[in-house]
Amino acid sequence: MRALAVEDDPRIAADVAAALDGAGFRTETCGDGEEAWFLGDTESYDLIVLDLGLPGMDGLSVLKRWRAAGCVTPVLVLTARGAWQERVEGIEAGADDYLPKPFRMEELVARARALVRRAAGHGKAVLELGALTLDTNRMAASVRGVPVPLTALEYRLLAYLVVNHERVIPPTELLEHLYGDDDAREANALEAVVARLRRKVGQGVIGTRRGFGYFIEGGAA
Repeated sequence: MRALAVEDDPRIAADVAAALDGAGFRTETCGDGEEAWFLGDTESYDLIVLDLGLPGMDGLSVLKRWRAAGCVTPVLVLTARGAWQERVEGIEAGADDYLPKPFRMEELVARARALVRRAAGHGKAVLELGALTLDTNRMAASVRGVPVPLTALEYRLLAYLVVNHERVIPPTELLEHLYGDDDAREANALEAVVARLRRKVGQGVIGTRRGFGYFIEGGAA
């Protein structure tokens, strides 16, 4: 999963990114409202964590512009503002959830996971597709009840396919959501990860539609 953390305090931004990365996200950060608007408008994210007190353009204005432009990415708003009226204003502007500062990283991660699941139409933390079970809270997978050991990259790939199981995912989209800007984004690197994952989960779990991409068997039509 690919996340954007918009926060002008470098320490908080680093802490949020570390917490999300530890929960299976691949997180980018920015600390300016104008840059945040540009990234949210031009890049594809599964989640955006947005502070309201930003330089350049305040977070509420950024959020309104995203929604006006048709951006439907789940947005979790962070703010030091405590007035309930401002929280209502954020929700009405298009925020999907609201977390006032100070907050616990564990709560942020729990809310982030829930937002991503709900955006994809899943209400539960444990997702089951055929023989495959994925526990998004524990970041664990099993096939027919047998635990499957996964690296962080393998988990991100499997989780993205499972959460988006109703469609075939193009390789370019997987590369974008799996790797950071400084990492190699080559098709053969993705194929190597898919091959390793298939060896671990067994046959009949990850399918390929030639010329289109990858999907979880029993998911995409």
